[in-house]
Amino acid sequence: MPHRLSWPVSGLALLGALVAFQARAQSDAQVYDNAIERAALVCPGHSAERTRTGIRAVGVGALRVLAQRRITMCPDRRLDAATPVVWYGRAGVFAWNPEVKEAVALVASRVDAMTRKDEFPADTLVWKADGSEAKGVTVPMFERRARPAGG
Repeated sequence: MPHRLSWPVSGLALLGALVAFQARAQSDAQVYDNAIERAALVCPGHSAERTRTGIRAVGVGALRVLAQRRITMCPDRRLDAATPVVWYGRAGVFAWNPEVKEAVALVASRVDAMTRKDEFPADTLVWKADGSEAKGVTVPMFERRARPAGG
């Protein structure tokens, strides 16, 4: 008689455990490379230089958490200088304006804080250049990079 598991296991739970294991098993360099590669697939404003600068500012432990949760970091020059960092909760994307001097350090600190608390709200959160949260502001909607036809 074949052995049966005595507790229910969903395919989603197994997939999540596999992703978590793979993220921990990767070298630090591979974690950074994978985050940049994910950004290239998702972010309309991706360029190797802009994306690398923001992702490299984040600690590898925080990037591992983002990978486990399938969260992407995207440079976005549409964000203005007054509110250069955004968390698009429903899309699972941190965005920053790479042309704003404070934005790289600010996005790194926001990623660090949210990964340490393991809190990723579904709402959109916006931060001012001084690091304070901006309330009642309008930011561009996040739109994924268009996929090639047939892809």
